[in-house]
Amino acid sequence: MNIIEKAFYGLYPEKEFNYDAKIKYSGRFSRYNANVKYTSRRMEFGLSREWKQVDEDIRIGLLQSLMAKIFRLKKITMNIDLYNIFIRNVHTAIPKTESTPILDNSFQRVNEQYFLGIVEKPNLKWGAYSTVKLGSYDYHSDTISVSRVFEEADTNMLDYIMFHEMLHKLHKFRVKNGRSIHHSSLFRKREKEFKDSSHIEKQLASYIRQWKYENKQKVVKFPKKRRGIRRVFRFF
Repeated sequence: MNIIEKAFYGLYPEKEFNYDAKIKYSGRFSRYNANVKYTSRRMEFGLSREWKQVDEDIRIGLLQSLMAKIFRLKKITMNIDLYNIFIRNVHTAIPKTESTPILDNSFQRVNEQYFLGIVEKPNLKWGAYSTVKLGSYDYHSDTISVSRVFEEADTNMLDYIMFHEMLHKLHKFRVKNGRSIHHSSLFRKREKEFKDSSHIEKQLASYIRQWKYENKQKVVKFPKKRRGIRRVFRFF
Protein backbone atom coordinates (compact mmCIF):
# COMPACT_ATOMS: atom_id res chain seq x y z
CA MET A 1 0.00 0.00 0.00
CA ASN A 2 1.51 3.34 -1.03
CA ILE A 3 1.40 6.55 1.00
CA ILE A 4 -1.61 8.01 -0.89
CA GLU A 5 -3.66 4.89 -0.23
CA LYS A 6 -2.65 4.96 3.44
CA ALA A 7 -3.84 8.56 3.65
CA PHE A 8 -7.13 7.76 1.92
CA TYR A 9 -7.97 4.74 4.06
CA GLY A 10 -7.13 6.75 7.17
CA LEU A 11 -10.00 9.04 6.19
CA TYR A 12 -12.30 6.46 4.60
CA PRO A 13 -11.58 2.99 6.07
CA GLU A 14 -14.78 1.54 4.59
CA LYS A 15 -14.40 2.88 1.04
CA GLU A 16 -12.53 1.49 -1.94
CA PHE A 17 -9.64 3.48 -3.40
CA ASN A 18 -10.39 3.91 -7.11
CA TYR A 19 -8.05 6.70 -8.15
CA ASP A 20 -5.09 7.01 -10.45
CA ALA A 21 -2.97 8.94 -7.96
CA LYS A 22 0.61 10.14 -7.78
CA ILE A 23 2.92 12.56 -5.97
CA LYS A 24 5.32 14.97 -7.65
CA TYR A 25 8.06 16.67 -5.61
CA SER A 26 9.01 20.00 -7.12
CA GLY A 27 11.33 22.93 -6.55
CA ARG A 28 8.73 25.40 -7.82
CA PHE A 29 6.90 25.45 -4.47
CA SER A 30 7.99 27.53 -1.51
CA ARG A 31 9.27 25.52 1.45
CA TYR A 32 6.84 22.93 2.83
CA ASN A 33 4.06 23.98 0.49
CA ALA A 34 1.80 21.64 -1.47
CA ASN A 35 -1.33 21.38 -3.59
CA VAL A 36 -3.59 18.79 -5.18
CA LYS A 37 -5.22 18.54 -8.61
CA TYR A 38 -8.08 16.12 -8.98
CA THR A 39 -10.91 14.78 -11.11
CA SER A 40 -13.44 12.06 -10.38
CA ARG A 41 -10.76 9.44 -11.11
CA ARG A 42 -7.39 11.14 -10.72
CA MET A 43 -5.43 12.85 -7.95
CA GLU A 44 -2.06 14.47 -8.41
CA PHE A 45 -0.30 15.85 -5.34
CA GLY A 46 2.40 18.46 -5.77
CA LEU A 47 4.79 18.78 -2.82
CA SER A 48 7.86 20.91 -2.31
CA ARG A 49 11.14 18.97 -2.24
CA GLU A 50 11.54 19.57 1.50
CA TRP A 51 8.72 17.11 2.17
CA LYS A 52 10.90 14.22 0.96
CA GLN A 53 12.85 14.36 4.22
CA VAL A 54 9.80 14.54 6.50
CA ASP A 55 8.50 11.54 8.46
CA GLU A 56 5.87 9.53 6.56
CA ASP A 57 3.22 9.90 9.29
CA ILE A 58 3.41 13.69 8.90
CA ARG A 59 3.28 13.47 5.10
CA ILE A 60 0.20 11.26 5.41
CA GLY A 61 -1.35 14.03 7.49
CA LEU A 62 -0.55 16.55 4.75
CA LEU A 63 -2.18 14.36 2.10
CA GLN A 64 -5.21 13.80 4.32
CA SER A 65 -5.55 17.56 4.86
CA LEU A 66 -5.59 18.11 1.10
CA MET A 67 -8.05 15.27 0.58
CA ALA A 68 -10.32 16.61 3.32
CA LYS A 69 -10.47 19.93 1.46
CA ILE A 70 -11.36 18.48 -1.93
CA PHE A 71 -13.90 16.05 -0.43
CA ARG A 72 -15.28 18.73 1.94
CA LEU A 73 -14.71 16.39 4.87
CA LYS A 74 -14.69 17.69 8.45
CA LYS A 75 -12.49 15.10 10.09
CA ILE A 76 -9.30 15.20 12.14
CA THR A 77 -7.03 12.16 12.27
CA MET A 78 -3.92 11.50 14.30
CA ASN A 79 -1.87 12.13 11.15
CA ILE A 80 -3.57 15.48 10.50
CA ASP A 81 -2.82 16.46 14.10
CA LEU A 82 0.85 15.56 13.53
CA TYR A 83 0.88 17.60 10.32
CA ASN A 84 -0.64 20.66 12.03
CA ILE A 85 1.88 20.43 14.88
CA PHE A 86 4.68 20.20 12.33
CA ILE A 87 3.48 23.28 10.41
CA ARG A 88 3.07 25.29 13.61
CA ASN A 89 6.69 24.57 14.51
CA VAL A 90 8.44 24.34 11.15
CA HIS A 91 9.54 27.99 11.41
CA THR A 92 12.36 26.95 13.77
CA ALA A 93 14.09 25.07 10.92
CA ILE A 94 13.64 27.74 8.24
CA PRO A 95 16.77 29.74 7.24
CA LYS A 96 16.31 33.48 7.80
CA THR A 97 17.90 34.97 4.69
CA GLU A 98 15.49 37.72 3.58
CA SER A 99 15.27 41.17 5.08
CA THR A 100 15.01 44.83 4.15
CA PRO A 101 15.95 47.85 6.31
CA ILE A 102 12.48 49.45 6.47
CA LEU A 103 10.73 46.20 7.40
CA ASP A 104 13.52 45.20 9.75
CA ASN A 105 13.18 48.49 11.66
CA SER A 106 9.41 48.07 11.82
CA PHE A 107 9.75 44.52 13.15
CA GLN A 108 12.19 45.65 15.84
CA ARG A 109 9.93 48.53 16.96
CA VAL A 110 6.85 46.35 17.20
CA ASN A 111 8.68 43.47 18.83
CA GLU A 112 10.05 45.68 21.60
CA GLN A 113 6.88 47.67 22.21
CA TYR A 114 4.25 44.92 22.05
CA PHE A 115 6.01 41.56 22.45
CA LEU A 116 8.81 42.29 24.94
CA GLY A 117 11.30 41.37 22.20
CA ILE A 118 10.43 37.67 22.37
CA VAL A 119 9.28 37.08 18.77
CA GLU A 120 11.97 35.42 16.69
CA LYS A 121 12.71 37.44 13.58
CA PRO A 122 11.26 35.80 10.43
CA ASN A 123 12.12 36.44 6.83
CA LEU A 124 10.91 39.92 5.88
CA LYS A 125 10.15 41.03 2.33
CA TRP A 126 8.09 43.43 0.25
CA GLY A 127 5.19 41.94 -1.67
CA ALA A 128 3.42 43.23 -4.77
CA TYR A 129 1.83 46.66 -5.11
CA SER A 130 -1.46 45.42 -3.63
CA THR A 131 -4.16 47.56 -2.05
CA VAL A 132 -6.12 44.46 -0.99
CA LYS A 133 -3.52 42.08 0.39
CA LEU A 134 -1.67 44.45 2.72
CA GLY A 135 0.36 41.83 4.51
CA SER A 136 0.74 38.10 4.99
CA TYR A 137 2.54 35.56 7.13
CA ASP A 138 3.57 32.29 5.47
CA TYR A 139 3.88 29.53 8.09
CA HIS A 140 5.73 27.27 5.66
CA SER A 141 8.58 29.69 4.92
CA ASP A 142 8.39 31.78 8.12
CA THR A 143 8.01 34.93 6.03
CA ILE A 144 6.19 38.19 6.66
CA SER A 145 5.39 40.04 3.44
CA VAL A 146 4.07 43.59 3.28
CA SER A 147 2.53 45.29 0.27
CA ARG A 148 5.03 47.54 -1.49
CA VAL A 149 2.37 50.25 -1.29
CA PHE A 150 3.73 51.02 2.19
CA GLU A 151 7.39 51.58 1.30
CA GLU A 152 7.00 55.30 1.96
CA ALA A 153 4.03 55.22 4.34
CA ASP A 154 3.80 56.58 7.85
CA THR A 155 5.53 54.24 10.32
CA ASN A 156 2.35 53.82 12.39
CA MET A 157 0.51 52.25 9.48
CA LEU A 158 3.43 50.03 8.56
CA ASP A 159 3.88 48.97 12.20
CA TYR A 160 0.18 48.13 12.50
CA ILE A 161 0.41 45.77 9.52
CA MET A 162 3.61 44.29 10.94
CA PHE A 163 1.89 43.83 14.32
CA HIS A 164 -0.98 41.92 12.70
CA GLU A 165 1.37 39.54 10.87
CA MET A 166 3.51 39.03 13.98
CA LEU A 167 0.35 37.97 15.83
CA HIS A 168 -0.10 35.28 13.16
CA LYS A 169 3.47 34.12 13.72
CA LEU A 170 3.00 34.09 17.49
CA HIS A 171 -0.47 32.52 17.72
CA LYS A 172 -0.28 30.31 14.61
CA PHE A 173 -3.70 28.71 13.99
CA ARG A 174 -6.05 26.14 15.45
CA VAL A 175 -8.19 23.56 13.72
CA LYS A 176 -11.91 23.18 14.46
CA ASN A 177 -14.29 20.90 12.56
CA GLY A 178 -11.69 20.49 9.84
CA ARG A 179 -11.22 24.26 9.38
CA SER A 180 -8.06 26.17 10.14
CA ILE A 181 -8.92 29.24 12.22
CA HIS A 182 -6.37 32.03 11.88
CA HIS A 183 -8.34 34.94 13.36
CA SER A 184 -9.55 33.57 16.68
CA SER A 185 -11.31 35.63 19.36
CA LEU A 186 -7.97 35.81 21.20
CA PHE A 187 -6.29 37.08 18.04
CA ARG A 188 -8.93 39.80 17.58
CA LYS A 189 -8.60 40.80 21.23
CA ARG A 190 -4.84 41.11 20.96
CA GLU A 191 -5.10 43.03 17.70
CA LYS A 192 -6.94 45.79 19.54
CA GLU A 193 -3.97 46.22 21.86
CA PHE A 194 -2.16 48.23 19.19
CA LYS A 195 -2.29 51.88 20.19
CA ASP A 196 -5.02 53.85 18.36
CA SER A 197 -5.82 50.82 16.17
CA SER A 198 -9.28 52.11 15.18
CA HIS A 199 -7.82 55.44 14.09
CA ILE A 200 -5.02 53.73 12.16
CA GLU A 201 -7.50 51.54 10.27
CA LYS A 202 -9.23 54.71 9.07
CA GLN A 203 -5.82 56.12 8.12
CA LEU A 204 -5.10 52.96 6.13
CA ALA A 205 -8.37 53.24 4.20
CA SER A 206 -7.67 56.91 3.40
CA TYR A 207 -4.03 56.23 2.47
CA ILE A 208 -5.00 53.40 0.13
CA ARG A 209 -7.64 55.46 -1.64
CA GLN A 210 -5.11 58.24 -2.24
CA TRP A 211 -2.38 55.81 -3.31
CA LYS A 212 -4.71 54.10 -5.79
CA TYR A 213 -5.66 57.46 -7.27
CA GLU A 214 -2.01 58.45 -7.74
CA ASN A 215 -0.66 55.05 -8.83
CA LYS A 216 -3.36 53.37 -10.92
CA GLN A 217 -0.82 51.63 -13.16
CA LYS A 218 0.80 49.80 -10.23
CA VAL A 219 -2.27 48.35 -8.54
CA VAL A 220 -2.46 44.55 -8.44
CA LYS A 221 -6.03 43.42 -9.11
CA PHE A 222 -7.55 40.43 -7.32
CA PRO A 223 -10.81 38.59 -8.03
CA LYS A 224 -13.82 40.44 -6.63
CA LYS A 225 -15.14 37.66 -4.42
CA ARG A 226 -12.55 37.14 -1.69
CA ARG A 227 -13.17 36.08 1.90
CA GLY A 228 -12.14 37.98 5.01
CA ILE A 229 -12.22 41.55 3.70
CA ARG A 230 -11.90 44.12 6.44
CA ARG A 231 -13.02 47.58 5.37
CA VAL A 232 -11.45 48.13 1.93
CA PHE A 233 -8.43 45.92 2.55
CA ARG A 234 -7.45 42.49 3.81
CA PHE A 235 -4.79 40.97 5.99
CA PHE A 236 -3.61 37.35 5.58
